[in-house]
Amino acid sequence: MIVQSLTQYYDAMLKRGAISAPGWGPASISYAICLDLDGNVQRLVNTTCETVVGKKTVLRPQTMTLPAAVKRSSGIAANFLWDNSIYILGAGKDDGDKKKAQRNIKCFEAAAQLHHDILDGVDSPAARAILKFFDKWKPEDAPNAEALQDIFDDVTKGANITFRVDGEFAYEDEQIRAAWQHCQESGGDYAKMQCLVTGREDEIPNVHPAIKGVRDAQSSGAALVSFNAPAFCSYGHEQNMNAPIGKYAAFAYTTALNHLLADKNNVQYIGDMTVVCWAEDADERYQTMGISALFGNAEAHGQTADVVRAVLKNMARGLPSDDLEPSHKFYVLGLAPNAARVSVRFFMQGTFGAFMKNINDHYERLEIVRPGWADDGLLTPWEMLRATVNMKSRDKAPSAVMSGAVMRAILEGGRYPASLLEGVMLRIRAESDITWQRAAILKAYYLKNEHADCPKEVLTVGLNEASTNPAYTLGRLFAIYEAVQQDANPGINSTIKDKYFNSASAMPASIFPILGNLYQKHLRKLGDGSRIYYDKQVAALKCILGESYPQRMTLAQQGAFDLGYYHQTQKRYEKRNKEEDK
Repeated sequence: MIVQSLTQYYDAMLKRGAISAPGWGPASISYAICLDLDGNVQRLVNTTCETVVGKKTVLRPQTMTLPAAVKRSSGIAANFLWDNSIYILGAGKDDGDKKKAQRNIKCFEAAAQLHHDILDGVDSPAARAILKFFDKWKPEDAPNAEALQDIFDDVTKGANITFRVDGEFAYEDEQIRAAWQHCQESGGDYAKMQCLVTGREDEIPNVHPAIKGVRDAQSSGAALVSFNAPAFCSYGHEQNMNAPIGKYAAFAYTTALNHLLADKNNVQYIGDMTVVCWAEDADERYQTMGISALFGNAEAHGQTADVVRAVLKNMARGLPSDDLEPSHKFYVLGLAPNAARVSVRFFMQGTFGAFMKNINDHYERLEIVRPGWADDGLLTPWEMLRATVNMKSRDKAPSAVMSGAVMRAILEGGRYPASLLEGVMLRIRAESDITWQRAAILKAYYLKNEHADCPKEVLTVGLNEASTNPAYTLGRLFAIYEAVQQDANPGINSTIKDKYFNSASAMPASIFPILGNLYQKHLRKLGDGSRIYYDKQVAALKCILGESYPQRMTLAQQGAFDLGYYHQTQKRYEKRNKEEDK
């Protein structure tokens, strides 16, 4: 279904004229070798262009639509009309190694043979000039060539080179383009079979073009579909003959995926995953809104957070919004690196409205009172997962498996993985710190993964003073004890939270009597008004708890305790902020 959906996306993009035709693709070009009509090298022109990255301006290769790149492994295979210096000039960094130097010459000869095979007989001055160049050029003379003076080291660092003849790029020549297209359409050495994607008879290539842009995958590209071991093969078939995908479909799905991965504004990274999405008819409005809604980067697409929220809420009710229809078909794909191949972490398809409803429900579950300094933006999946990570560790990446499971839960509206809860609770216990992000995750987790020990009465946006849940009430009581200590000792560096929080949430019966004694000592340092204020609150909470405390609390009860502590603490800060504003 992934290949079929990407092929349909390619067809839609092709109709719009927004993607390369079969046999063509984007290539990053740093230099153009300028030839006269006799094939003589006049000079090499730098084609890089300035690009702003962050606060810096850097030079980046120019992206041109050229004949599609061949897929290379360890063998020699040349590209038509463009390639690196080893194939175009027969020159590369050989460091005096004779084997490397010989291989460089073989690469140049392969490029020369390819261009003769395609351009022999083509009645075009540009074609004849290119063939004359390959016939005249001597790779061994490249380091001393006048056109390469002062730039030889840069040219031979892997930069791609294309041809310009008499001031025009060779790929723009109509007869050269026609010759390349004829080469692509003419019969090859591949067997013809029915394509699994299009249903039409087509040549079945042994390997498919590489996928580029998946983070941490091989920079030269990796395969999405491949059979490169006997264990994967059956009935005597080899490589991609095990799942026959035609030449057209193979080009279409790889070109479509590479197109999606090349748009950095619409690619997101979660853990080790690279996430892309698209609409069935290639309508970029759905893709842009989907990325903005899921990852919260509305500003990057010229939108505002309020617009995204409005679309989410309308879609959740099944209503069209901002000219977007809920019934529109939509796809989300998560990819991860896996040696020479790309691993599919998840692939989901459904209506745009269904995805937006699930995302909106997820954000509503995460809603919780925040500190005054926190912004009111969406708590994105990336920020959620960061809340489970030790930010002082060397590796700050969240668990890859958990990241995929969380994304699947959000998009499908399913239960959150237990690893999310475990990760958050581990950080709370290790740091004795309940940030608003961690509190929001606890609330969302138990709203979706219901548990009797953490009921809905404690899973509120703000403090629920009417709750009689023992664990939640104990968390509130702990927060008041801490507040009394801080008021009694202004500027104190560490509080009872640093020493007793973990044990109080797990074994209240052993710790709260100690905390009660400390509370009385701290209370004596306060004035009459403060003592009465705190005593009323403590007395009200102790009436709910009764005469005894639980001996031990389950993980869900500890979650309720944490939420009680967080809500009570935020209520206290809320009152302080109001007093400061007066």
